[in-house]
Amino acid sequence: MSASVFTKEDISLIKDSWAALEESVRLRCEDENELKTVQKAFDFANGAHKNVRRRSGEPYIIHPIAVAQIVVDDIGLGYKSICAALLHDVVEDTDYTVDDIRALFGDKIATLVDGLTKIKNVLDNEDKNPDRVRYTASLQAENFKRILLTLNDDVRVALIKLADRLHNCRTIEFMPEYKRDKVLSETMFIFVPLAHRLGLYEIKSEMENIWLKYKEPDDYNDIMAKIAESRATKDIEIDDFMKPIKDALEEAGFNFEIKKRVKSPYSIWHKMRTKDVTFDQVYDLYAVRIIFTPPQGTNETERVQCYHIFSIITGIYRYQPSRVRDWVKHPKNNGYEALHCTLMSNSGVWVEVQIRSKRMDDIAEKGIAAHWAYKKGGYISENESEMDKWLVKVKDILIQKDFNAMELLDIIHSDLVTTDIIVFTPKGDQKTIQKGATALDFAYMIHTGIGYHAIAAKVNMKLVPLSYVLKTGDQVEIITAEKEEPKKEWLQFVQTRNAITHIMNHFKSRRDEFILEGARMFREVMESIGATVNNENIKKILDFTQITYADELYFRIGLGMINTGSFSAIISNTETVASPEPSNYTVNSKDSQGRRYIIASCCSPIPGDAVVGFKGPNGTITVHKKSCKIAENIASKHGDWVVAPEWDIAKSDEAFPVRISLQGLDRVGLLTEISQYISLVMGVNMRKINLGSNQGIFDGYIELMVRDKQILEKMIEKLGTINGIQSVIRTDI
Repeated sequence: MSASVFTKEDISLIKDSWAALEESVRLRCEDENELKTVQKAFDFANGAHKNVRRRSGEPYIIHPIAVAQIVVDDIGLGYKSICAALLHDVVEDTDYTVDDIRALFGDKIATLVDGLTKIKNVLDNEDKNPDRVRYTASLQAENFKRILLTLNDDVRVALIKLADRLHNCRTIEFMPEYKRDKVLSETMFIFVPLAHRLGLYEIKSEMENIWLKYKEPDDYNDIMAKIAESRATKDIEIDDFMKPIKDALEEAGFNFEIKKRVKSPYSIWHKMRTKDVTFDQVYDLYAVRIIFTPPQGTNETERVQCYHIFSIITGIYRYQPSRVRDWVKHPKNNGYEALHCTLMSNSGVWVEVQIRSKRMDDIAEKGIAAHWAYKKGGYISENESEMDKWLVKVKDILIQKDFNAMELLDIIHSDLVTTDIIVFTPKGDQKTIQKGATALDFAYMIHTGIGYHAIAAKVNMKLVPLSYVLKTGDQVEIITAEKEEPKKEWLQFVQTRNAITHIMNHFKSRRDEFILEGARMFREVMESIGATVNNENIKKILDFTQITYADELYFRIGLGMINTGSFSAIISNTETVASPEPSNYTVNSKDSQGRRYIIASCCSPIPGDAVVGFKGPNGTITVHKKSCKIAENIASKHGDWVVAPEWDIAKSDEAFPVRISLQGLDRVGLLTEISQYISLVMGVNMRKINLGSNQGIFDGYIELMVRDKQILEKMIEKLGTINGIQSVIRTDI
């Protein structure tokens, strides 16, 4: 931030921004008193931030106005939250206190501002102390823990923080690159999953697209260009697809609206990366949304009306049974309800159709705010408790004293991104459990005592071990024995935090025994790698595992919860913290500060890629692709390690490992033509070929050594023109 006297243009900008917000506020406030309170909050914040500017040069007050605009328009919160959004930076950035806010605006608004201020303080302290001692509990993790605690204190604090983060992402171009990488990594690791879990899909999607724009700019621009090109030819086809549906629903007497949308750039990119497909192979590029308003006095439930619409539209177009998603009968944990199906248009394009009632659409657009608004009004689905259950689950995790902030961050992140499945008890009761959970996880979810005494399970009437991984639709019965008790081996396969916690609690009565066993195992491992058991090496392991005390480390080793196989790399090179997979490729060149570069083997970046660096304790920079998941994880917790690497392509004569995957129609001489082009025409060294053919179709990959991304892209383009090759894409090694 900087200070300078506002110009007439600045004052005009503030006036216009407030006028736009005021228009939205008038529609949201229930009476003039609420509107006057918001006006008062704006006047107060405007005075407090007078003549203060953001990095972009615009008046600082534009930021809180924009956050408030998101709060009211995109989330749908009321006047107290709007006031808190306008005031959220006053206490941190001026001489005013929370007590001043309380005296002027009351206790609730002051409490919201106080919660937001505490979150901001943690982040700012990290930015102001970039040279603090490394490998200690992350302040970012403490910050996220504080955010998540607000979910149970007052969820509005977390919602306003999401609005604040969204606007910071919208203006991220004005941040220095290292700060941008840190903020975007935080955003993808915690804020995007949090927005998804709270049902704020538009906010989630916008943050994902901004992340892609700066993390993979070439891919983003390429996808945006392809979307524009596709829309120019496909929009008319989608309109033609929608017309028979519209006519049929009108004839059936439905009160509805029908919309079309294109898959977001990030969703397309993510599908291309995870499914190893090209843009043209993303078949569900388009979606149509049918939103109906149930007629007054009807005896039909919303669910029945969704199925009625489904029967009408599948009578017009062929549908793909495997792509039907019934989120009406089984809503997601964030309250999302809709019936999804994928239909084949007359022009041969697969189109996803989403069927929702107006209530379902409000909850899908506004998330938890709309969910609770309908709940308060007495109009909510039978699954209304799923969101509340999740909030209770988060609170239970956060109050665990055995986990520090870093562990809690990983646990909560895992919970946020976990997909749930539906299983059934022997009596047919429906239960929701995370994907990948085992029969033993199910036992502990039903009752702690059942988990403690479990010996086996019956799934769909068939006997299975407790380690059996459950699938959607399984009917599960747990077999118990009174004298059975938990075994430490169970910790090797249970997945849910609930089960892990209860099993660990069982063994606390034998804690000293496991500490002695773990200490013995630790000494043996250290001896086997030729390392000394001293305070320095113990601290390295504690820092890497983010465990505070040696006894807790030994306890977990004794229980078999820690993989000691990584200890050698940790002891010999603490930089492994910045890359869980030891880097195996060193660049000889150095930057202007004399720092060497190590190429992270987890993502194998090459010159020309968008990259991020992590500074090790000896000054060496480990380079990752900006979109690398491991890099995202590190930057989300250790923002002070992030640097913008000076990777000078022009001075580098080295080649770097990459992999390309190919698919197409096999023919005689194809492999020879591919290899000759790569080796003879491009002069690129192939280090591994894995291509196979089955019934005339070939696929596989080739690992190459290339100097930079430009050479790789040229080669991919030319290979795609060879007769028979249908797809050539770069994939992870």
